[in-house]
Amino acid sequence: MSSSMMIFAETADAMSGLAGFFSKGGPFIWPLLACSIVAVTTIILRTIALRERNVLPLVIESEIERLVPGASAERLARIAEQDDSALARIVRVALHHLRWPRSENVEFVQTRARYEMVRLEKGLIILEVITGIAPLLGLIGTVSGLVHVFARLGLSTGAADAKGIALGISEALNTTIFGLSIAVPSLIAFSYFSKKVEAMSVEMETLVTDLITKCYYGRIGRPDTTVRPTAAAHAPIA
Repeated sequence: MSSSMMIFAETADAMSGLAGFFSKGGPFIWPLLACSIVAVTTIILRTIALRERNVLPLVIESEIERLVPGASAERLARIAEQDDSALARIVRVALHHLRWPRSENVEFVQTRARYEMVRLEKGLIILEVITGIAPLLGLIGTVSGLVHVFARLGLSTGAADAKGIALGISEALNTTIFGLSIAVPSLIAFSYFSKKVEAMSVEMETLVTDLITKCYYGRIGRPDTTVRPTAAAHAPIA
């Protein structure tokens, strides 16, 4: 029972200290708090969205590698229709346009791939912006706090209270600490996700190129079916 009470007391003290941190941080602490919430939410959502099975499912990779050049891709088409990953959507586009000339199909697939890359990079710009503005907001908050500290010092009629000045400066520096504590994880997450998207894009490009090569393997160009006038058509009528 005593251990439970101690845990409860420690939790209450921690919550009280956290509330005091935000209440004494000045007006710029609240935009920083909003930045931290947005950053954490974005990191969680990007972690889920960029999981391997949501972008490059193993079953589709294996099926593309198993596909024999020139063979039917019906099994792969069925698998891709039942999947909603980025690779599956690109594969569906490639397979749905196999009747087109290869160059046109490749161009259409590239357009779809660029769209998928934009979807994968969604949210990374938010982390990049937060990485830039969080330290600046913290610095502005600190400068603002120092201005208030020295303003009170100038208005005081008695001797300067060294303890009060030190306390005011320490509270003013809270926003800088908070801003940096937001920016550093955001920068790490942004760099990690950017490299992961880049690696996935290269792997998708390799797989789709392999798929198109196998699907068009041994295919002869379509004969020219344009109807042209024959020599008899230009012969003079007797």
